[in-house]
This record gives sequence, structure tokens and C-alpha cells, in this order.
Amino acid sequence: MVIQDKIDHITNWLQDYSDKGFVVGVSGGIDSAVTSTLCALTGRPTIVVYMPEILNSKQTTLAEQHMAELELRYSNIESISTELNAILHNFSLMMSRVDCDNDLALANSKSRLRMLTLYHIAQANDLLVCGTGNKVEDFGVGFFTKHGDGGVDISPIGDLMKSEVYEVGEHLGVIEGIIEATPTDGLWSDGRTDEDQLGITYNEAEWAMRVDHNKIDIKSLDPISKRKYDIYKEWNTKNSHKMKPIPVCIIPRH
Repeated sequence: MVIQDKIDHITNWLQDYSDKGFVVGVSGGIDSAVTSTLCALTGRPTIVVYMPEILNSKQTTLAEQHMAELELRYSNIESISTELNAILHNFSLMMSRVDCDNDLALANSKSRLRMLTLYHIAQANDLLVCGTGNKVEDFGVGFFTKHGDGGVDISPIGDLMKSEVYEVGEHLGVIEGIIEATPTDGLWSDGRTDEDQLGITYNEAEWAMRVDHNKIDIKSLDPISKRKYDIYKEWNTKNSHKMKPIPVCIIPRH
């Protein structure tokens, strides 16, 4: 399927799914830029939301540039920017008081506070929360926060590999800064990237997914490729709980 056909297919799918419009959290990354642009193409009311810890009035971020570009190109776009610093600070203090200081837990809580914000905006405007996860993140390495950025109503790019998201983004005219930006979840104050956390690039994770899909004999891989595959497989295994339905204890009915 050529790129334009993929764009048309996703846009039609969004239109067919519901009469409602959409809310999309934007980060300055390629996934949220592509997702929000696809929503804009439907003509449905679309609110794009930027949620940094602190808003900086002296510097325009990639997310804000993208939002401004969308508003310029599409009449159905509304932008909201809101900082989470106060609520995150109070939440962190609350957890400290019950001896639950943990950097990873706080990073995931930040993602869940973003989800809470998106759902509040969505319900207040009778819209759907649109996920921005791609196939590698959502069904390969499971690189998302459960009930955070993984908590959405619909997932329009969830069947696109990361490389396909970039292709679609270039075709849609996403700004160059976002195309070239290093992927990051924006949850850490030290600015660590997705690759820093995963230990492999998205291209390598995508390759490893295809190794599984094509049933390639692992023994045929060279040592470096095998090491990359093992890293992918470790993430895929330990995050499998994110990719499956919530387990339900079924009571025997006799």
C-alpha cells in the first residue's frame, strides 16, 4: 500500500469509527505529530494538547510549532497548552509522605496525569482520546505507560511501524524539526532518549519484530544482531502484560 493510501485508509477509519472529534496529546515527536495531522484531515473537531511540566514563554518548542502549523492549515483545530508542575509537585509530596519515593513510578505517574488531563478535556467537549502509539512501541517493546499514554479510546497508527510513521509524516508535511528530532518520552528531567532507555533503536526493534514475524532462525544471526534481538525479546517478554487484556478471574458456574 502506497503512503497516500495508508493516509486515506486511516483518515476514513477515523471518520467511520465515530461521529465525534478527537483529543490528541502532542509532545513534539513524530508519532503525535502524525496522529494529530491525521485527525485534522478528518474535518472533525480536534483539540491538540501540550502538557509540559513547565511552560516556557521565552522559547517555542517543537510541539508548539506543530500546533501553530496545524491551526494555520486546518480550521477544525484548537490548541491547549497547560503545565503539570503544580499537580505533579503535590502528588510527589503526597507519595513522599507515605514513603513511596521512586523515580520510575513518578515518571509513569506523570504519564498518567497527562492521560487524566486528556480525558477531562475529551469529556468536557464530548470527544475521543486518540492514542499516538505506533506498532513497535505498542506491540513490540511495550514502551508506554499502562493507563498513561496507553490509556486511549482509539489507536489510529497502532499498526504502522515506526519507519512508516516517518514516511507518513514526511508525506503530510510535518515540520522538519520533528522529523529530525531524537525520540523521547519526555518523562525524565535528564532528557534521556527512548534509545537510552531501551538499549536499541526503533529501527533495530522493528527489525527484531520482523525476525519473529518471518520466523527467521535465531541461530543464523551474527553475534551483534543476536544481542540486539535478545534486548528486543527481553522488552517484549517483560512488557507482554501491557499488550494483553486485563486478566479476569472466571468463577465456575455449575
